[in-house]
Amino acid sequence: MPGEAHLAMNNLSSSKAPIRVLLVDDSLIMLAILKRILANTPEIQVVGTAINGKEALDRIPFLQPDVICTDLHMPVMDGLEFTRAVMERFPLPILVVSISVQKEQTANIFQVLEAGAVDIMAKPRGVPGAGYEMDAQELIGKIKVLAGVVAIRKRWKEPHPPVPPALTQLTSLRGVPLSIIGIGASTGGPQALEEILSHLPGSLPVPLLCIQHISEGFMQGLVDWLGTKCQLKIVTAETGILPQPGTVYFPREGSHLVVGSHGRLECIDTIPYEGHRPSISVTFKSLALHYGKSAAGVLLTGMGRDGVEGMRAISQTGGTTIAQDEQTSTIFGMPKEAIAANAARYVLPLPKIAPALLKLLNLDADTHTP
Repeated sequence: MPGEAHLAMNNLSSSKAPIRVLLVDDSLIMLAILKRILANTPEIQVVGTAINGKEALDRIPFLQPDVICTDLHMPVMDGLEFTRAVMERFPLPILVVSISVQKEQTANIFQVLEAGAVDIMAKPRGVPGAGYEMDAQELIGKIKVLAGVVAIRKRWKEPHPPVPPALTQLTSLRGVPLSIIGIGASTGGPQALEEILSHLPGSLPVPLLCIQHISEGFMQGLVDWLGTKCQLKIVTAETGILPQPGTVYFPREGSHLVVGSHGRLECIDTIPYEGHRPSISVTFKSLALHYGKSAAGVLLTGMGRDGVEGMRAISQTGGTTIAQDEQTSTIFGMPKEAIAANAARYVLPLPKIAPALLKLLNLDADTHTP
């Protein structure tokens, strides 16, 4: 997601093969700016350029890029159509670099993310200076992150598979009715959240607390976008309210979201936890403390290890913990850490998480999902 590039942990500097990048933009000036920025980084090699999506699509099999940087507005085939085509035919990590992905342009941002793009950024400034250097470092950082991404072929709303046999006795094994669900995500999270939340009914008998690592200024856009995709009510949490069934709560911009001692939500501005505010672990720990066995925690795709301590806290109180599997994770960082720490009781592919949550609630997935 926007703002996550600086968190990447990789060994690209020791790799012999540079990251192969394909640049797609109808502006020859912008192509020259991007090439100039990337030319100063030996870890990155621009293997080709194209002036529209169709031209780029034709060149992918021959150029074999590791990462694609594309503009959004182009003739013949625009960036949105191009992203969809790439993810259906040649799944590759895509960074959208456009003037049309500013904070206030929510529809563009989440439309391209839904299509399969991994990240977005505004076009870098072309004149050398302080702003130029910041833009250049952001572009380089994002490309390095995307080089470690597993691109997943986009499947458009295929029916969910049945819950795995190992989960068919989930309700009876727990022995305690589920009271609340926490979900945490980072890189690749908006798409994963949409996949899960859109397959849960508006009549869900419990509330959900969701934490997504996202750049400043984008949180409300995420809430608004998910609200158009789900039957559930998607809102920004307010301090002092009791969490309601069928409602998904996101934290206020730049604050942690917790359940307080009296069961009411609190948005708190304490220091970042392990570099994050909001922090998945802070939220999950509050669920473990207040709900104990009746809490469930779900940790999705993302870099780093935020959420691991929170998953452990839920697990230690007897609650249910689910981690997304490696195959369907854009970046298998946070789930991998939770699994390694024995904090995840179940490891599931993304399409099976919503059915599993319905099973936890003793609901029929075939009846309650689209």
